[in-house]
Amino acid sequence: MTEQFITVGEIVNTQGHRGEVRVLPATDFPERFAVNKKLILFLNNQRSCLTIEKVWQHKQFIILKFAEITDMTAAEKLKGGLLQVTPEELMPLPEDRYYIFQIIGLKVIDKEVGELGQVVQVLQTGANDVYVVKPPQGKEILIPAIKSVVKKIDVSGGRMEVELPEGLI
Repeated sequence: MTEQFITVGEIVNTQGHRGEVRVLPATDFPERFAVNKKLILFLNNQRSCLTIEKVWQHKQFIILKFAEITDMTAAEKLKGGLLQVTPEELMPLPEDRYYIFQIIGLKVIDKEVGELGQVVQVLQTGANDVYVVKPPQGKEILIPAIKSVVKKIDVSGGRMEVELPEGLI
């Protein structure tokens, strides 16, 4: 099996002239940048390890100074790079909470209808997430991620059990 990487931020620009970069966080835990000492850079289909030397927040961005990047010219080459971690480096979640990458790919089964398809996307709407389920044929099904509908999530078993409300499909 190939190793899995989770994107926690994207380098969108440089910051200053000493090699700092401006990162748009893609995580609910921006404090991770102060905790992690190393991050994986995914750029041009290659991965490399970078050591965090300094970190601070500026508006909606995280500013990072990497030990390996000494000036603005080197920092400019990192634009568009994704900062990633391995699953072992993820911040722990409370019980019955899951990362989006854990939900995508789960087989969805309704107790009345049977197998509905596979989760292909998670929409974050604000009120509650919505799981986009792609059936073997036909239109996608939108399932609200609420306890009255989603009865059980078994990540290791690769399945989600739901009870769809009347008229949802």
